[in-house]
Amino acid sequence: MNTFGTIFRLTSFGESHGEAIGGVIDGCPAGVLLDFDFIQSELDRRKPGQSDITTTRKEADKVEFLSGIFEGRTTGTPIGFIIRNSNQHSSDYHNLKDVFRPSHADYTYFQKYGHRDYRGGGRSSARETISRVVAGAIAKQILKEEGISITAYTSQVGAIHLDTFYTELDFSNIEKTPVRCPDLAVAEKMIEIIHQIKAEGDTIGGVVTCVCQGVPVGLGNPVFGKLHAALGSAMLSINAAKGFDYGMGFNGVHQRGSELNDLFLPPASANDEDLSFLPPASADGKKFKTKTNHSGGVQGGISNGEDIYFRVAFKPVATLLQPQPTIDKEGNETLLQVKGRHDPCVLPRAVPIVEAMAAMTVLDFWLLASSHE
Repeated sequence: MNTFGTIFRLTSFGESHGEAIGGVIDGCPAGVLLDFDFIQSELDRRKPGQSDITTTRKEADKVEFLSGIFEGRTTGTPIGFIIRNSNQHSSDYHNLKDVFRPSHADYTYFQKYGHRDYRGGGRSSARETISRVVAGAIAKQILKEEGISITAYTSQVGAIHLDTFYTELDFSNIEKTPVRCPDLAVAEKMIEIIHQIKAEGDTIGGVVTCVCQGVPVGLGNPVFGKLHAALGSAMLSINAAKGFDYGMGFNGVHQRGSELNDLFLPPASANDEDLSFLPPASADGKKFKTKTNHSGGVQGGISNGEDIYFRVAFKPVATLLQPQPTIDKEGNETLLQVKGRHDPCVLPRAVPIVEAMAAMTVLDFWLLASSHE
């Protein structure tokens, strides 16, 4: 299960301490003019060592394209690429060869395969997500031409959370702070708690919020191909992701239907500039809009033309720089003392990964809908 997508497909390969991480993108439309600087900038947002609240591992994470591109444009053939690993400290993991780290994939990989790459988690390492960011950056460029944008940000770290709804936020602030929270005052509090947790050799989790804007009406295929279900599956495939909700999600369970139903507004007239940006949603070209968007842009598994917004919960990173009791593969009790370089909080580097998975999902459904026209 190393391939994601139906039409726009990514097959990824590689391990944390192997020669390289890479992938093959198939189903990408031909003739797309690629912005290679943008692709690299997306990788730079994900790469380790970018601030003092992330792992100190230093990797250039420079992508090398091997196929599927000629004179800067996609050819329609498979796009092969690699990102070479250059700063592995594999010796940091020799003491883990026969030990299962708590809440890692060590035990399950060993039981399933009978053999595992213990260096940095091998294939189960979050370093695998590099390939997703490359494919997501290409997907973003295609979606941009269709007026679709994907924006994610850190909305919670531990008990520090952003109460402001996304419509009231300035997304231009997201990249102004290493924690990637658009409210700069809240961001400072998040950074402070991450520093504190890091000094204790501990880790902390949080929430990433993502907004997909400009998505047309009609993406999604009920009953088993619902758009929100595909987004949930994509998000929960990310390392350390533990929860997903969209629209009001769990926040709406204490409210009544009369409070949460998204009531329709009258169709926009030709002179109604306030609604002129909406996509046509009816056979006669009339444009419909809802008074609220508690549904999160998806109803019945199909996009309704409103913004799609969702949240992804991430657990604290399982690797702690403090002693933990565990067992080895023979079942003997032992004391685990982890070495190496690890993130005290995954949230800042998870933001571009969430965007990438959302972009690939939306593009895949957009291509699927286009193929039926």
